[in-house]
Amino acid sequence: MQGTRERILEAAERLFAERGLEATSLRAITAMARVNLAAVHYHFGSKDGLIEAIFARRVEPLNRERLDRLTTLEARAVPPGLEEIVEAFVGPALRLVRRPDRGGAFCMRLLGRTIAVPVEALHARIAPLFDEVRARYARALRRLLPHVGGTELAWRIHFMVGAMLFTMSKQPEVAQRVMNDGLRSGVHGGRRPPRNEEAAVRRLVRFVAGGLRGPTPRRMRSR
Repeated sequence: MQGTRERILEAAERLFAERGLEATSLRAITAMARVNLAAVHYHFGSKDGLIEAIFARRVEPLNRERLDRLTTLEARAVPPGLEEIVEAFVGPALRLVRRPDRGGAFCMRLLGRTIAVPVEALHARIAPLFDEVRARYARALRRLLPHVGGTELAWRIHFMVGAMLFTMSKQPEVAQRVMNDGLRSGVHGGRRPPRNEEAAVRRLVRFVAGGLRGPTPRRMRSR
C-alpha cells in the first residue's frame, strides 16, 4: 500500500502532465491523492517543493542512464560518432513512454511541459538536476565539433534540448497527425507507417545531428 508521500507524488505527476504545472491546484492534487492540504506542506513545503521532488525522482534515473551510455561510448576503442552521442542523450528521454517504472507517458509529458512554464524561479530549482549531464555531453560534443565556437555550440545544444522537450510533450499527437497526413497524401503507398517512439528517436537524432554539425557563419567561428 502506498504511503501518503507516494500518493501525493503519483497524483501530482498525473495532474501536472495532463493539465500543466500552473493550471493544477494543490486542492486538485490532494483530492486525487485522498489527503489533506497539510500533508503536502508537511512532506514538500510548497507546490514548488512538490514539483522539484517529482522532477528529482524522475530525472535522476534518466540522467544515470544518459551518463552510463556516454561513459560506455567514450570507453570504446573506436570513438563515438555524433549521431551516437545525440542518441544517447535524447533516446532515453523519448523512450520513457514504455517505462511505467519511471512514470511512463505521464513522466514524458511532464518533462516536455517544462518548456511552457514561464517561471524562472522554478527553472532555477530544476536546472541543477541536469548540471552533470549538461557538462559531460557539452564536452563530448565539443570534441566532435571543433569548428563550432563555444557560444554557438551552447545555442545548438539549447536547440537540441528544446526539440527533444517539444517532441516529448507532443509526441502522441504529432505522430498521429504525421501518420494521417502521410496517408492522405499517399507518401506511404497505402501502408500505415510505424508509430512508436523508436521512429521518433531516429528522426530526432538525424535532425539534431544535422543542426549540430552544420557550418558556422564566419562571424561566429571564434565565439
